[in-house]
Amino acid sequence: MSLVFAGICSHAPGITGRADMAPAQLREPLYAAFRGMQQQLEAARPDALIIIAAEHFANFFMNNMPSFAIGMADRYQGPIEDPSWLRIARTAVPGNASVSRQLIQEIMQTVDVAYAEEWKFDHGIMVPLHFLTPRFDIPVIPVNINCQGPPLAPLHRAWAFGEAIRRAADRLPQRIALVGTGGISHWPATPDSGRINEAWDRDFLARWSRNDRDAMLSYSDRDTYRDAGQGGFEIRTFISVAAAARGQGQLQHYAPIPIFAVGCTVATMDIAA
Repeated sequence: MSLVFAGICSHAPGITGRADMAPAQLREPLYAAFRGMQQQLEAARPDALIIIAAEHFANFFMNNMPSFAIGMADRYQGPIEDPSWLRIARTAVPGNASVSRQLIQEIMQTVDVAYAEEWKFDHGIMVPLHFLTPRFDIPVIPVNINCQGPPLAPLHRAWAFGEAIRRAADRLPQRIALVGTGGISHWPATPDSGRINEAWDRDFLARWSRNDRDAMLSYSDRDTYRDAGQGGFEIRTFISVAAAARGQGQLQHYAPIPIFAVGCTVATMDIAA
């Protein structure tokens, strides 16, 4: 079949864990955008959902930090965090080891990728799934791009990874959906937590929406760290989605919500040939 859906969204733990602390006029439009994205995802009738996240030292650490990793199991567990803190109940999430293996084998033709048969999902995956697949009834293929421990893969490698995902998806008989999750600008676990650079976010989203490869790849990590915090490195997940989808993006929602500590984003992208 082929890639049938592509989108991006924020995954900050405060989106669920501090929901009652956010003003309703900021929280409810974000939740409505998530519901709209859920409806679009379900309408695409995917057989599996690839979710690209930036794993937060839950499974990988500096003693073994792959640039790109893909889960290859029939079942996963999450969240790894305290469910009472994240306000998402711990549950079993279905996977599809056979589909994962086929994707990995094809992606390996052009991009070196690690794989894991055990994976505990943290908020980077569980927050989006809480909104997009609340019944946990779509098999998930978890993907991690290292956005935590420098040296980080260059942005052009994140683009190449997205191209490899698209090629692999197009060669499978299943219908594949793709969602990238991340920031954008945020300074998690620092004294600047809650700071958001709205102008930087909107500029990046404009580049992403028009799928301007050169503009997206023009960021340096030094400038991103200065302007968008260490959380800004998660643009890699959004870039991979743009490379895979090849189309034009539609921004359903963007709003800085300081209590969630991030500029909250929900967007989809057309699937181009």
